[in-house]
Amino acid sequence: MIKPSQLKTDHEMMHRAIELARRGIMTTRPNPAVGCVISKNDTIIGEGWHQQAGEPHAEIHALKQAGAEAQGATAYVTLEPCSHMGRTPPCADALVDAGVARVVVAMHDPNPRVSGNGIKRLHEADIDVLVGVLEKSAEQLNPGFLSRMRHQRPFVTVKMASSLDGKTALSDGRSQWITGPHARSDVQYWRAQSDAILTGADTVLKDDPMLTVRESQWPKTRTLPEPLKQPIRIIIDSQNRVTDDAKIFESSAPVWLVRCEPGKPSRHAHCHEVIIDKADSGKVDLSALMTELAKREVNQVWTECGASLAAALIENGYCDRLMMYSSGQLLGDAARSLFDIEEPKSLDKAVRFKVTDRRQVGDDQRVIAVPQLIKG
Repeated sequence: MIKPSQLKTDHEMMHRAIELARRGIMTTRPNPAVGCVISKNDTIIGEGWHQQAGEPHAEIHALKQAGAEAQGATAYVTLEPCSHMGRTPPCADALVDAGVARVVVAMHDPNPRVSGNGIKRLHEADIDVLVGVLEKSAEQLNPGFLSRMRHQRPFVTVKMASSLDGKTALSDGRSQWITGPHARSDVQYWRAQSDAILTGADTVLKDDPMLTVRESQWPKTRTLPEPLKQPIRIIIDSQNRVTDDAKIFESSAPVWLVRCEPGKPSRHAHCHEVIIDKADSGKVDLSALMTELAKREVNQVWTECGASLAAALIENGYCDRLMMYSSGQLLGDAARSLFDIEEPKSLDKAVRFKVTDRRQVGDDQRVIAVPQLIKG
């Protein structure tokens, strides 16, 4: 049995490892964000975090800092140490070679190439291993990676902005700007955490957005990630309507045109077609799209789309998190609504969300909610 004093130390050290891991949430994709602390006699002697894919993992940074003092120490890692040769050598072997006496792991790695093998390697070296310390907090670091490994699809955040009466634009389509500068600045932070930004052809043709992370609008209270990795821009274009003169092509970040049939080849080298079968509705099969994105190592998807695509994602169960920015304006009954969702036959059949966070962002309010019941 672990002594209360040891359990307290384990929690404190893992809290620090989680803090370190957060530093990589915008730069490690498609890899997970991971933090590591090396401790001896309740004192931190080494720490690190995974900074970029292809570079040393968190354990390697921490062991390098600890040096020879790692012998007989305890390592705290937010994710099970890898046991396979990928772009970098196995971290489980590095911990064994360093002579650590104990490893505390927040959670198992859901990656089939690792899952349990890293811990097995540590056990084989007679290293004491404890798994499950602050597991829920560690899982929150990498929702996209976990979704891709466990469900073979990315984690999707549906972002919408509306007036106080739930309208997204005037009846003629004018919508700039419903929310204020603080809300638009906050959006940059969430965009930067995403592998991709998903939108529809209607939004591209109507609003002509670039859908990039804008340094000029970056929140002053947050540190700009280095390097700043621009998300892939994914456009669902089932009718091949998007042309090369759209503003979205002005940025060098990749653009994926999701189509059911090949269209005219683009002159832009960073534009690529992704061919997905049609669903019975005649539109892109969202299930097939999500599977394809997972195969392409897309962990997190952030949407900036219209009422129709947003509704389709929700109704098909592909909204893992809803993020709503609401202003104090009233746009009236004729203005455009948030979601093109059919009225349920009864209240118990309605799509339900649970609000998990509500806060003021400048003059606007941001609500984060997760689905409770998706109507079938």
